[in-house]
Amino acid sequence: MTMSRNRLVWAGIIVAALIVLLIILNLGAILNWVRYAVEFIVNPHERIDPNTIIQCSDSPGCQVVHPIIYSAIFLLVVITGFAYTTLLERRFIAWFQHRVGPNRVGPKGFLQPAADAVKLIFKEDIVPSNVYKAVYYLAPMIKVVPVLLVMAVIPLGPDLMVPWFDGNWYVVPLGIADPNVGVLWLLAITSLGTYGVALAGWASNNKYAMLGGIRASAQMISYELSLGLAMAVPIILAGSMSLGDIINQQKNIWEWYVFQNPLAAGILLIALLAEVNRAPFDLPEAEQELTQGYMTEYSGMRFALFMMAEYLGMIAVSMIAVALFFGGYHLIPVDGVPLLGALFYIGKVVVLLVGMIWVRATLPRIRYDRLMQFGWKVLLPLSILAVAWSGVAVVISDVVGDPTVYGVISGAVFAVVLLGGFLYLRRSGEAEIAEPDLDEDPVITGEPGGIGYAMLTFVGALIAVPFVLMGWLANFFEGLSRLGTGPEDSAIEAQSSKTPARRAGAD
Repeated sequence: MTMSRNRLVWAGIIVAALIVLLIILNLGAILNWVRYAVEFIVNPHERIDPNTIIQCSDSPGCQVVHPIIYSAIFLLVVITGFAYTTLLERRFIAWFQHRVGPNRVGPKGFLQPAADAVKLIFKEDIVPSNVYKAVYYLAPMIKVVPVLLVMAVIPLGPDLMVPWFDGNWYVVPLGIADPNVGVLWLLAITSLGTYGVALAGWASNNKYAMLGGIRASAQMISYELSLGLAMAVPIILAGSMSLGDIINQQKNIWEWYVFQNPLAAGILLIALLAEVNRAPFDLPEAEQELTQGYMTEYSGMRFALFMMAEYLGMIAVSMIAVALFFGGYHLIPVDGVPLLGALFYIGKVVVLLVGMIWVRATLPRIRYDRLMQFGWKVLLPLSILAVAWSGVAVVISDVVGDPTVYGVISGAVFAVVLLGGFLYLRRSGEAEIAEPDLDEDPVITGEPGGIGYAMLTFVGALIAVPFVLMGWLANFFEGLSRLGTGPEDSAIEAQSSKTPARRAGAD
């Protein structure tokens, strides 16, 4: 056994040596072929007849065929990405927690998403008897569809030159559309997914589910303001609402907007995390409090649709953050290699997905009142500061006429924000929290006292006034009615009042 293994090793070494020798002998030809391939990819216009190059926007047929083919390929990639995002999360959380994770189905557990899909397809679909069926059935789709619509306006790379069967080359965009109000489209569509959550909670006819839907609505309103203000910063810096224009303004790493306004980038990431109800902002589905929240009454493939919407939402918000603050499909300028831009984009999205998973594995769920306070009292003022920061710096740099002025002002404001935040957190950390004296707590002792008791007493007195007046008026009118009666009438009235009591006793 040992001899045969040694022979295989020596045979492998000999084959590898022969391959290296052949490469060395033909190195010149190999380098020429590589150079030709690179030139063909980077500068295709020099190798192709210009008369055969057609812009897709100039061809009616291309305008119809391109969205269909691109959508089919994009949906295949995104749905596959959703499936393997679940595996990525399970493996990374297992690694963070020193566990193994799924590793039985397929090599290294690679086929686990397929096994999960088969299980959910054949899982029993239970529908409670008192649900509002039309809304109950539509809610999962209302949650999924907006996530896919968000991705429609995000370009994944520069225009790509594609050959077609008619012998021409068509220049097609790596995106379905790039409207000049793309950022507004993102804001509008990202809010629609919350309707699916709220309607699912309402239609389930379940108190836990209803509380989950209400929480999702309140959370969306609280963090949507900060999200919109953070999205305004790239608009100010690029001077456009088109996502393509915003991405093309960040071709080099030092031009990424995350370095020009890191405060707005951080607020955007936090707000997007809350927008998709991911930990630590997953209060709408808190299992310790609400069983499963808005998904309590869903099972089978409808439950799978909600899970798919969550992971597709993670991918969508990662794409939004990459487009607005992290250079989009640029790591280096990739105008000549469009497919390389798509690979860069996917790589950045994967990095942000790992960050979301890391946050879930690290931070505990926020208490609901603190979640709302954080959105209104922390993120909203900081987002207003971030917008003012960029707006003032852009105006001053335009007035002066020197772009470097923006960098100087931004750096100074960022240093002030960091210093102020450090001092505030240090002071709040050193502040001693006074222990409440339970011996004097009226809740414990039952003794009345304090301004709250005084206010309740005052309100109670005001409420009691009409009842006291009504009792006094009733006694007054009763006395008036007795003024004209004699002793005989009083005796008859007393006798009639006793008679029913005797009859009742006799019965």
